[in-house]
Amino acid sequence: MTTFTLGGDLTVNRLGYGTMQLLGAGYWGEPRDRAQAVAVLRRAVELGVTFIDTADAYGPFVAEDLIREALHPYRDDVVIATKGGVLRTGPDEWPPLGRPEYLRQALEMSLRRLGVERIDLYQLHRVDPRVPLEDSVGELAQLRQEGKIRHIGLSEVSVAQIKAAQAIAPIVSVQNLYNVANRAAQDVLDHAREQGMAFIPWFPMATGELARTGGVLDAVARRHGATPAQIALAWLLRQGPNVLPIPGTASIAHLEENVAALRWAAVEEVTQALD
Repeated sequence: MTTFTLGGDLTVNRLGYGTMQLLGAGYWGEPRDRAQAVAVLRRAVELGVTFIDTADAYGPFVAEDLIREALHPYRDDVVIATKGGVLRTGPDEWPPLGRPEYLRQALEMSLRRLGVERIDLYQLHRVDPRVPLEDSVGELAQLRQEGKIRHIGLSEVSVAQIKAAQAIAPIVSVQNLYNVANRAAQDVLDHAREQGMAFIPWFPMATGELARTGGVLDAVARRHGATPAQIALAWLLRQGPNVLPIPGTASIAHLEENVAALRWAAVEEVTQALD
């Protein structure tokens, strides 16, 4: 299956695109080539990508601005998922902030930057250990009731935290670190599958480390005329019909290579060899 339906009403192609790699060093500031970043986003949609993941913290604010510049007004089938709940105090610095008033402010600003009246999927970027989960998720539930959020998701959480959040509001997606070399979130993936929730693995190729020539994926890739990156993505797609990888890149050539990974998602050896 090449599509997944979020929350019962938003059907997206399972291979999405993550905007994190468009930014400056440390995921801070403007891209090296803004025109190229806009071109990559437009090419992604041309290639059939309908799920685009971003966050107000990417830049900060830069990625959401790029999405609007590149894609607004959005096609009906394009789902923009964004996140709120962390601060940016400098390159590679991501302190969580889950206070209800901050989440409301973050959501309002994302609406403005993206140029929409409702966010299709709004994800709590991180659980703030200083703020009760019921306060953070409760505020997102209130914003959903107000019509400003269509669906709520979580990022980098445990199964226990998902269950606690589910007691407060419907949760349709979970986004955790997960790839062929790091499967620590397997229990979260299993729970999401059981619950019919999307699982969105971030860092799907460990920023290129898994895709290097001569690496662990190289032999399988060579046998099938693929690249290691394509096999890494195909392996993720084979982990369940609810898995939505979001590989990011600032290169159109790499984007086209990633999207072509769908060709190998039906190859059983991809799972057998790498498992």
